[in-house]
Amino acid sequence: MMCVIRISFNILIAVFLANTALSAAASAQTAPPVVQDDEGNEAQLNALLAELKAPVLPDWQRVEAEIVNLWSRSGSPAMDLLLRRGRQAMARDDYQAALAHLTALTDHAPEFAEGWNARATLFFEMGDYGPSLDDIARTLALNPNHFGALTGLGMIMEQVEAYSHALDAFRAARAIHPHRPDLEQAVERLERQLEGISL
Repeated sequence: MMCVIRISFNILIAVFLANTALSAAASAQTAPPVVQDDEGNEAQLNALLAELKAPVLPDWQRVEAEIVNLWSRSGSPAMDLLLRRGRQAMARDDYQAALAHLTALTDHAPEFAEGWNARATLFFEMGDYGPSLDDIARTLALNPNHFGALTGLGMIMEQVEAYSHALDAFRAARAIHPHRPDLEQAVERLERQLEGISL
């Protein structure tokens, strides 16, 4: 019984944090993306996000990579180094080192959205969905166009069987990045699943 209560409580927390993250994304959807670098980078990012929404975009992977590259620039070489070291530690499954680097990054650069997103990814890989959702909410409050954070939100919501919230998150990510096949597949899968549940 205690196990069931704990699982239900965790799902309630997850849904609350999902609502927080989705509200942040929806309320700031028309705001310009937050960039910690110069105005030239902000203009470049806006152009790339607009290009990403083009109905036909054969080289969407290039555009996506350029966007992620711009999001990864904090404007501080020291903070960029922490991000790189955190990602490198994650890549070799050294979660404690990654957590140390990324927590230092979020502590010292709390306005840098990619720091929160990287740590959200780390928490997800560690199976710590609550902290991951909290960091996703912080990411989206700073950068509502972060399709990666929205995708992560959808994945967690689907894992905890909060399917309508998962669908909302995947649809929000797809609206920003309509070319990723995995987002389209996730939306179609959840639409079918929710249709079956309602029947």
